[in-house]
Amino acid sequence: MPATKPGRIDSIPSASGGIARMVCAELRERGIPLAPLLSKAGLSVEQIDDRAARVEVQSQIKILKLAADVLQDGLLGFHLSREYDLREIGLFYYVLASSEVLNDALQKAARYSRITNEGVSLTYRANKEVAISLDYVGVERRSDYHQIEFWLVSLVRLCRQLTNRRLIPSKIRLVHHRKNTPAEFRSLLGCEIEFGAGADELVFPSAIAQLPIVSADSHLNQLLMQYCEDALAHRLPARTSLRASVENVMAPLLPHGTANAVEIARHLGMSHRTLARKLSAEGLTFSDIAEELRSDLAGHYLGDTDLPISQIAWLLGYREVSAFTHAFKRWTGLTPRQSRAQHPPAAVGGASKIRQRLRKPSGR
Repeated sequence: MPATKPGRIDSIPSASGGIARMVCAELRERGIPLAPLLSKAGLSVEQIDDRAARVEVQSQIKILKLAADVLQDGLLGFHLSREYDLREIGLFYYVLASSEVLNDALQKAARYSRITNEGVSLTYRANKEVAISLDYVGVERRSDYHQIEFWLVSLVRLCRQLTNRRLIPSKIRLVHHRKNTPAEFRSLLGCEIEFGAGADELVFPSAIAQLPIVSADSHLNQLLMQYCEDALAHRLPARTSLRASVENVMAPLLPHGTANAVEIARHLGMSHRTLARKLSAEGLTFSDIAEELRSDLAGHYLGDTDLPISQIAWLLGYREVSAFTHAFKRWTGLTPRQSRAQHPPAAVGGASKIRQRLRKPSGR
């Protein structure tokens, strides 16, 4: 039996699990059995009921997707984020709420976000504008709509609650695709969202940086920051999966026809040869990753009936619908239109089925 690599399990990004527990509470309220859905996501009822237990970030993303399908709610992450008590975030919330001005709070949000979710890294910058960027670490960004939209709305709500002002973002950009900004988003956030962007980013006018925090308490803040530093010290350094990194860079480049190995390697700060060598060491090839990514995205996009087949083909980097149709039929045995007709919008499961067809047994 091969030796277990030290730290392998601990290196999997985990989260406090608050979002997963919220959606499980919603499912319970609707009388929907939890155990079967949780099992599909790699979770258990015991894990959800133990509020101190952390969950894998990818499992949290999966349970949100499964719940959205069952509840037939394509905006589940948004709906969960609208009205929950922000204090449920715990220590992370209180260290922000006791800061002096919003600039300080957002700097601390960027530093301590890994305590809440190791799979999402916040970057904060304040010069001509105030911007918060969200990057996925060791987690496949393409599979997530709901967690990222939950984070987005939560950040806007946090800024508003901390300053007691209805702050309006000047710009919101999200990597995943929706045809339009849903009316509910526009009503709550006060602006349009650019979907299919190259990054996940929330931007405010620069003037908000020096807004005072209404619950500022410098003594409490110093105490809580020490707790945060201790908690951060016990988190292992983030270890990013090369496959996840390649996919997260590749997805927004597909529509522009620039998702080639040379360009992906450049984005990752390495040569084409180095990327190929590192992928080979993990039993992967660039072409296999690109194929599986396209197939997974196709399954997600077909679930959105607002997206015409021609636009899905473009989003996946195909210049002709016929090329996309041929590829999809190779993956599933169906044309995109046949697949969409056979599955209700909330239940299109092409991604997982296609992945099973494409993956060959590795013997590991």
